Amino acid sequence: MPKIVFLPHHEICPEGAVVEAKPGESICDAALRNGLDIEHACEMSCACTTCHVHVREGFADLPIADELEEDFLDKAWGVDPDSRLSCQVIMDDKDLVVEIPKYTINMVSERH
Repeated sequence: MPKIVFLPHHEICPEGAVVEAKPGESICDAALRNGLDIEHACEMSCACTTCHVHVREGFADLPIADELEEDFLDKAWGVDPDSRLSCQVIMDDKDLVVEIPKYTINMVSERH
């Protein structure tokens, strides 16, 4: 199974984490299944930006983002060339290294 290495994040995984992903599941699904609480305000329907991540290694092997995902990425905090919405990146057999941004744009989160 492919692995996703999550770089340290001050709240979600302070020491980082390595999780096994099932081929065909999203980065977000794999994180949640392994106890990493990535925000996903729209329930992974590509209707917000709260699950934004940076794919630090393996980005070139991913299918390109579709127009809808690109439109939402334009609204995310801290976007850079390797930004993706974790609910839209479907795992295949390649490993990834992912960084969860420090902030998300989520005006309705009860945790803020």
